[in-house]
Amino acid sequence: MPGERRGNSKPWIKKAEEDYEAARTLARKRRVNLPNVVCFHAQQCAEKYLKALLVSRRVYFPKTHDLLELLSLAVLHDSALELLRPSLASLNPYAVLFRYPGEHATLTEARRAIQRMRYIRERLRQSLGLSS
Repeated sequence: MPGERRGNSKPWIKKAEEDYEAARTLARKRRVNLPNVVCFHAQQCAEKYLKALLVSRRVYFPKTHDLLELLSLAVLHDSALELLRPSLASLNPYAVLFRYPGEHATLTEARRAIQRMRYIRERLRQSLGLSS
Protein backbone atom coordinates (compact mmCIF):
# COMPACT_ATOMS: atom_id res chain seq x y z
CA MET A 1 0.00 0.00 0.00
CA PRO A 2 2.90 2.47 -0.26
CA GLY A 3 1.13 4.18 -3.16
CA GLU A 4 -1.87 4.82 -0.89
CA ARG A 5 -0.06 7.15 1.49
CA ARG A 6 -1.72 10.15 -0.11
CA GLY A 7 -5.30 10.54 -1.19
CA ASN A 8 -7.83 7.79 -0.65
CA SER A 9 -8.16 6.62 2.96
CA LYS A 10 -10.76 3.93 2.14
CA PRO A 11 -8.20 1.12 1.55
CA TRP A 12 -6.63 1.86 4.95
CA ILE A 13 -10.03 1.85 6.63
CA LYS A 14 -10.93 -1.45 4.98
CA LYS A 15 -7.70 -3.05 6.23
CA ALA A 16 -8.22 -1.55 9.70
CA GLU A 17 -11.70 -3.05 9.86
CA GLU A 18 -10.30 -6.45 8.89
CA ASP A 19 -7.88 -6.25 11.82
CA TYR A 20 -10.70 -5.05 14.09
CA GLU A 21 -12.88 -8.04 13.18
CA ALA A 22 -9.94 -10.46 13.42
CA ALA A 23 -9.04 -9.25 16.93
CA ARG A 24 -12.65 -9.43 18.12
CA THR A 25 -13.24 -12.86 16.61
CA LEU A 26 -10.03 -14.34 17.98
CA ALA A 27 -10.66 -12.83 21.42
CA ARG A 28 -13.97 -14.73 21.61
CA LYS A 29 -12.34 -18.12 20.99
CA ARG A 30 -12.66 -20.25 24.10
CA ARG A 31 -11.05 -23.53 23.08
CA VAL A 32 -7.90 -22.00 21.60
CA ASN A 33 -6.59 -18.86 23.26
CA LEU A 34 -4.46 -16.67 21.00
CA PRO A 35 -3.63 -13.56 23.03
CA ASN A 36 -0.49 -12.73 21.00
CA VAL A 37 -2.47 -12.65 17.78
CA VAL A 38 -5.34 -10.71 19.36
CA CYS A 39 -2.91 -8.06 20.59
CA PHE A 40 -1.17 -7.91 17.19
CA HIS A 41 -4.44 -7.32 15.34
CA ALA A 42 -5.52 -4.70 17.92
CA GLN A 43 -2.26 -2.82 17.27
CA GLN A 44 -2.67 -3.19 13.51
CA CYS A 45 -6.22 -1.81 13.66
CA ALA A 46 -5.00 1.28 15.50
CA GLU A 47 -2.04 1.70 13.14
CA LYS A 48 -4.16 1.51 10.01
CA TYR A 49 -6.77 3.90 11.36
CA LEU A 50 -4.03 6.40 12.19
CA LYS A 51 -2.65 6.01 8.67
CA ALA A 52 -6.15 6.44 7.22
CA LEU A 53 -6.50 9.69 9.12
CA LEU A 54 -3.11 10.91 7.92
CA VAL A 55 -3.97 9.99 4.33
CA SER A 56 -7.28 11.84 4.62
CA ARG A 57 -5.37 14.94 5.78
CA ARG A 58 -2.79 14.47 3.01
CA VAL A 59 0.01 14.07 5.55
CA TYR A 60 3.01 12.04 4.43
CA PHE A 61 4.10 9.39 6.92
CA PRO A 62 7.13 7.11 6.93
CA LYS A 63 6.89 3.35 6.69
CA THR A 64 6.57 2.55 10.40
CA HIS A 65 4.62 0.49 12.91
CA ASP A 66 5.28 3.03 15.68
CA LEU A 67 1.88 4.30 16.81
CA LEU A 68 3.39 7.18 18.77
CA GLU A 69 5.34 8.39 15.74
CA LEU A 70 2.13 8.36 13.71
CA LEU A 71 0.28 10.11 16.53
CA SER A 72 2.89 12.89 16.58
CA LEU A 73 1.99 13.62 12.96
CA ALA A 74 -1.76 13.40 13.56
CA VAL A 75 -1.84 15.77 16.55
CA LEU A 76 -0.40 18.52 14.36
CA HIS A 77 -3.80 18.51 12.63
CA ASP A 78 -6.03 17.61 15.58
CA SER A 79 -4.60 18.27 19.03
CA ALA A 80 -7.49 16.41 20.71
CA LEU A 81 -5.98 13.15 19.46
CA GLU A 82 -3.33 13.56 22.14
CA LEU A 83 -5.85 11.86 24.45
CA LEU A 84 -5.14 8.62 22.56
CA ARG A 85 -1.48 8.58 23.60
CA PRO A 86 -1.80 6.23 26.64
CA SER A 87 -3.89 3.71 24.71
CA LEU A 88 -1.61 3.84 21.68
CA ALA A 89 1.48 3.48 23.88
CA SER A 90 0.03 0.33 25.44
CA LEU A 91 -0.60 -1.24 22.00
CA ASN A 92 2.71 -0.17 20.48
CA PRO A 93 4.80 -3.21 21.57
CA TYR A 94 2.40 -5.66 19.93
CA ALA A 95 3.43 -4.65 16.39
CA VAL A 96 6.68 -6.57 16.46
CA LEU A 97 7.86 -7.64 19.90
CA PHE A 98 5.12 -10.18 20.59
CA ARG A 99 5.24 -11.77 17.14
CA TYR A 100 8.48 -13.60 17.86
CA PRO A 101 9.63 -16.04 20.55
CA GLY A 102 10.49 -14.59 23.92
CA GLU A 103 7.52 -12.33 24.66
CA HIS A 104 3.99 -13.54 25.33
CA ALA A 105 0.77 -11.64 25.86
CA THR A 106 -1.63 -12.83 28.54
CA LEU A 107 -5.39 -13.18 28.24
CA THR A 108 -5.72 -10.11 30.46
CA GLU A 109 -3.48 -8.13 28.12
CA ALA A 110 -5.54 -9.31 25.16
CA ARG A 111 -8.76 -8.12 26.83
CA ARG A 112 -7.17 -4.73 27.55
CA ALA A 113 -5.88 -4.52 23.98
CA ILE A 114 -9.42 -5.08 22.69
CA GLN A 115 -10.78 -2.32 24.94
CA ARG A 116 -8.08 0.12 23.84
CA MET A 117 -8.52 -0.81 20.19
CA ARG A 118 -12.26 -0.10 20.43
CA TYR A 119 -11.63 3.29 22.05
CA ILE A 120 -9.00 4.26 19.47
CA ARG A 121 -11.15 3.04 16.59
CA GLU A 122 -14.18 5.00 17.80
CA ARG A 123 -12.21 8.22 18.21
CA LEU A 124 -10.43 7.93 14.86
CA ARG A 125 -13.63 7.04 13.03
CA GLN A 126 -15.17 10.21 14.48
CA SER A 127 -12.18 12.21 13.22
CA LEU A 128 -12.65 10.63 9.79
CA GLY A 129 -16.34 11.55 9.79
CA LEU A 130 -17.45 7.90 9.95
CA SER A 131 -20.13 6.33 12.12
CA SER A 132 -19.03 4.02 14.92
